Amino acid sequence: MIVIKLGGSLAQSGVLINCLNKIQERYQGRAVIIVPGGGAFADQVRLAQQQWQFDDVTAHQMAILAMQQMALMFKGLVPNWIIVSSLSELQTAKALNKILIWSPNSAELDQAGIPATWDITSDSLAACLAKQVSATELILVKSAVIDPQTSLEQLAAQQIIDQGFCQQVQDEVFRIRVVNQLSF
Repeated sequence: MIVIKLGGSLAQSGVLINCLNKIQERYQGRAVIIVPGGGAFADQVRLAQQQWQFDDVTAHQMAILAMQQMALMFKGLVPNWIIVSSLSELQTAKALNKILIWSPNSAELDQAGIPATWDITSDSLAACLAKQVSATELILVKSAVIDPQTSLEQLAAQQIIDQGFCQQVQDEVFRIRVVNQLSF
């Protein structure tokens, strides 16, 4: 099982279709879960929270909705992929050896104890999911330029990955790659 997180900025940089096509070509017939970033939808949540000063729990729930909107968009762009929301659906569907799109379930994330903070974004959620499905590899596809020699801690300090990611993958055995969309 491979988990691929597609950064929301890929849609804004105009390369999302290219990334989706690469996944379709390379991973067709394999068990893959796509984790969408929140993209422009999550950016609007950040702006609304700054303007209206609502709490982080509300912002977290709205950011999950942003990921769900991106999942729907991915499904609209690649109709033969399957949207799954719960861990039980993922466990059932991964045996199909198809490309799945994770549309995270807010209640399930709350039960898993995921903190409601901007330090935990879709990067960390992808890592949590990779652990839960016993993934062999987690790939984070970003629009930022990535030096392959840069450590995860350095990527977090540069704000390329979220601040909670390193803690989420601590002691994990799956392979982790953070790549630029051009080298994906």
